Amino acid sequence: MTDQPSETTPAAAREASAGAPADTGAEPGSQPLSERVDNRTHSPESSAFAEFMASQWAPAAEKDLPREEVADHAAQRRLRISKEHTGQRLVIPAGAPKVRSNDTDYRFRPHSAFAHLTGLGVDHEPNAVLVLEPVEPGSGDDAGDHTAVLYFHPMAGRDTREFYADARNGQFWVGDRPTLREISTAYGLRTRDLSELEAALSKDVGADGVQLRLVRAQDAAVDGIVDSARQAGGVELEQAHLQDDQLVERLSELRLIKDEHEIAQLRESVDMTVRGFEDVVRALPHAIAKPRGERLVEGAFFARARAEGNDLGYDTIAASGNNATVLHWIRNTGEIRPQDMILLDAGVEAESLYTADITRTLPVTGEFSEIQRQIYQAVLDAADHAFTVAVPGNRFRDVHDAAMSVLAARLEEWGLLPVSAEVSLSERGQHHRRWMPHGTSHHLGLDVHDCAQARRELYQDAVIEPGMVFTIEPGLYFKAEDLAVPEQYRGIGVRIEDDVLITADGNENLSAALPRHPDDVESWMQGLFESSETSSTAH
Repeated sequence: MTDQPSETTPAAAREASAGAPADTGAEPGSQPLSERVDNRTHSPESSAFAEFMASQWAPAAEKDLPREEVADHAAQRRLRISKEHTGQRLVIPAGAPKVRSNDTDYRFRPHSAFAHLTGLGVDHEPNAVLVLEPVEPGSGDDAGDHTAVLYFHPMAGRDTREFYADARNGQFWVGDRPTLREISTAYGLRTRDLSELEAALSKDVGADGVQLRLVRAQDAAVDGIVDSARQAGGVELEQAHLQDDQLVERLSELRLIKDEHEIAQLRESVDMTVRGFEDVVRALPHAIAKPRGERLVEGAFFARARAEGNDLGYDTIAASGNNATVLHWIRNTGEIRPQDMILLDAGVEAESLYTADITRTLPVTGEFSEIQRQIYQAVLDAADHAFTVAVPGNRFRDVHDAAMSVLAARLEEWGLLPVSAEVSLSERGQHHRRWMPHGTSHHLGLDVHDCAQARRELYQDAVIEPGMVFTIEPGLYFKAEDLAVPEQYRGIGVRIEDDVLITADGNENLSAALPRHPDDVESWMQGLFESSETSSTAH
């Protein structure tokens, strides 16, 4: 990776390289610890260099960006939250870049509430802040109670030092980004320079003035500005922070019912994910018996995610053999053996940041053994039964209960339960959960576990409504060391997960393009193996 520019002066750099003490930094001429991250290449300081860098660049022309399709949907989302917070100034930061190692950052991803309310995705708004400014009720955007203003740091001109010396904001380092006007045109938002944010947030704040509501812990600088303004206005911080939590709760609940744009984005993400699963099957023969074969599977899917989407929606689980009994196996360091199955739990995140979440458990060679098929069929039957109750009018928790009723009955039939299925399904039992310890469903959207901050009555206890999108993902996991099951079951983990859209009269399996029935899985895999061999021969 290219060395980042340092703000250290040439003289200070020479002093540091001359052997100043590195322990306390207290001796004369020593360098403070906070500056030592910059003990590398530094940008030239001469006026001649600065003058030369500012010259002979082609004119920077602003683009006339078309209005994004998401803009109108995002405006309606803001209107809904505006009507619930009349008179309050709502502050939703995109978030700050997060350090991965020393002075290198992770790829930036904005907070999901920010993405939902602005429509902005990918990585062009680190440190941006959306502010819904209270106005006279009914006089705001779309006859709402607020006007929306997006504050962000615009790209510096090529005649500035920031252009070539700022590794987080300079065009030389991070490439081009949209201007204030371009963002305003494309997303239908007023835009302001981030330097104006503090004054805007601090205006008229007080116990008898404007109340601030903040999505906290996303940007430390914004947290500091808001709390300083509150303290200056005599606002009690503990109570204000509780009200901040309530805002986060409502922003999460706002995403429980997806609009048509969100559903379209989820369809796109699912389609890309299906192609990623096809890539994995083609790669399987080359991964067998290789050191860290699971990593080869992981890499095949990741290539599709980066080629077509923004990234992975979450770390891929590529779990072969007994590793499939580890629910969140993301090390992916295992060897893939021909006699095993591999559990692939993966999703592509679209440029809009909506993600799929699909799991298939596949026989490595394309053919299930008898015991593998038996366990797989039980999980599939549980999933199919869950689909029958995932309809408007039932409750979200009913989906899980339906899947568990099938699995408990099957475990009783196999002689694995120490009690009857009826007793196991009761609150005083739950013995079947030894082999199915997780929930069957979670909401899906901008986050793989979307709407996680919603109140229980609007999530687990909620009535299912059209427009909800959630997973159905029962499983059975028999660990190699589990002495409560016969030996032939041990080391087998199976999960089948699909992404489900609730419709007015039932549901739609968005991921139905990926085979689920064991016969169909075998046929699909053999077809991909053959096409991969034909392609290899042709080349």
